[in-house]
Amino acid sequence: MAVVISPEAGQQTTQQLFQRYLRYLQDERRYSLATIDSYQRDLQQFFEFINAVNVYDCCDVDSLHVRNYAGSRRRRGVSARSLHRSLSAIRGFFTFLQREQLVENNPVADVSGPSIQKKLPNLLDVDEINRLLNEGPQNPLKLRDVAMMELMYSSGLRLAELVNLNLDAIDLQQAQVQVMGKGNKMRYLPIGTNACKAIKRWLEARPNIASDDELAVFVNNRGKRLSPRAVQQRMAQLGREQGIDKHVHPHMLRHSFASHLLESSGDLRAVQEMLGHADISTTQVYTHLDFQHLAQVYDEAHPRAKKTHQKSLNKDFSKDD
Repeated sequence: MAVVISPEAGQQTTQQLFQRYLRYLQDERRYSLATIDSYQRDLQQFFEFINAVNVYDCCDVDSLHVRNYAGSRRRRGVSARSLHRSLSAIRGFFTFLQREQLVENNPVADVSGPSIQKKLPNLLDVDEINRLLNEGPQNPLKLRDVAMMELMYSSGLRLAELVNLNLDAIDLQQAQVQVMGKGNKMRYLPIGTNACKAIKRWLEARPNIASDDELAVFVNNRGKRLSPRAVQQRMAQLGREQGIDKHVHPHMLRHSFASHLLESSGDLRAVQEMLGHADISTTQVYTHLDFQHLAQVYDEAHPRAKKTHQKSLNKDFSKDD
């Protein structure tokens, strides 16, 4: 256990280790800048808490400090999901200190956050997908919007993956797209026939809008890379225009892709690979969606159905990732 000569010395030691940890996340773990920023905020909040109770050197932290921190955050109204993320960041930091042989035990090892109610994601059914992707009157920006949505539904891209796509990532001859996912992990995904056609039409119109030096596949009307917020707004608007009685958003297309693919193939591992999920438990939410659909068909068709499946599911699940 470290000997702290003064609060200033303890804080300096903690900040030095903290900076080493952030470099480790960036250089060795290859975490995205957004993830590192999130870890940084969570850990700074924890350091402020332990300083307030006169613990200045992170190597002096024990499990009681962590439990008290978690309790204080809950009393301040922090959600269970946010608290789990904070504990994960703190746990990772002390795992790093263990690796560096600076602490013997991880004080977060036996601390668990409050239970989180799992939620099933909202989906579009096949008819709603067809209505959303109805091409209608064509202009360059509508071609772009249809191409974006076709690609997201065809290949299950995340919003960040879509807006970060550059021209060299798409190979229409091979019908595949190269995607940089979470944790800077690269994966190659197939592109369906309809998506290939929509992308081809957009790429033919793109030179009339895009700036000469712009590498992004999808650009705004000023010729620059489209922002995530703009994609969200466009999809919500198109959903309303097509009379879809749901708030259409990019992740809804990713969820619909996963659920429809799993329902047709039953191959959970393949769906996990295409979604870029590190843990198959994240993908398993779609097996519940599949059962929900079957239960609905059963309740509507079977003469002796008790119509309890939906209620049972909704006790544990209700919207997701």
